Amino acid sequence: MRSSTSVEASIDRLAHRYLDRVVSRGGAGGVWQARLTEFVVFGLKQAWACVFGALLLAVIIAVRLWYPSGAALASNDFLTLSAVAIQVLMVVFRLETLRELRVIVLFHVVGTVMELFKTDVGSWAYEADGVLRIGAVPLFSGFMYAAVGSYMVRVFWLFDLRFDRYPRRWITALVAAGIYVNFFSHHFILDFRWVLLAAVVLVYGRCVMHFRVFRKRFRMPILLAFLLVALFIWFAENIGTWSRAWLYPNQLEGWQAVSIDKLLAWFLLMIISVVLVAWVYKPEPPEGSHGSPSAVHAGRNEA
Repeated sequence: MRSSTSVEASIDRLAHRYLDRVVSRGGAGGVWQARLTEFVVFGLKQAWACVFGALLLAVIIAVRLWYPSGAALASNDFLTLSAVAIQVLMVVFRLETLRELRVIVLFHVVGTVMELFKTDVGSWAYEADGVLRIGAVPLFSGFMYAAVGSYMVRVFWLFDLRFDRYPRRWITALVAAGIYVNFFSHHFILDFRWVLLAAVVLVYGRCVMHFRVFRKRFRMPILLAFLLVALFIWFAENIGTWSRAWLYPNQLEGWQAVSIDKLLAWFLLMIISVVLVAWVYKPEPPEGSHGSPSAVHAGRNEA
């Protein structure tokens, strides 16, 4: 795992100082304060992992509220240039490595291809302004998928993710490929999303994700983790459509909440995201479990 940035180190250092004071004072409330500290650190690190998407969403909201309508630079072009600047700063300040940037660029390409198709068939639409675009798709749209990729690669090492009974990667790749194809093919043939959802449950159902927040490691069924992230993206999508960065057909006459049906689409998209990141960071078992480096080392010592 790569070294922490100054922000992450500061979060842990401040939490350590706080808990050391709590322990030194003693008292029955120490356990609850320790748990609350773990929760606060979890929230802070999650927010830090979302920095790409949060900054991009902040720019989208700012454009909706304050960008002048008669500006020489179209709002969509401003969003694209802002997204490029955020991405450059992420690399310059070493919040992302060049290795991670490759998979984030792949997210960008995969997302842009889907955007080109989906806008063509009328699934959603963008304002027709600006020159930094491919057809009806402004280039900033790909950065929204890249923001998901950025979160995935950052949370992987930020929480030192480990996986118990992670499925074989070639199997997950087949499921992800089926999901991606279905995003296109369901416009012409049967929609297999429920079949694909069943496949995801079958493939990942036994997998448990282990993660370190601060002092302790926790565990969670990976399917629940997928659902929570998809729910968070769905909330962000509601903000994006309210900002009129893009609109679904039922929002053209006036904004309304994004259909909850989109939550399933984001859940399935999560599988594509996880598979792409798994080719950068190979999923490893928890420390001390059978097959992990520490378990192998311990076995050799016993021999």
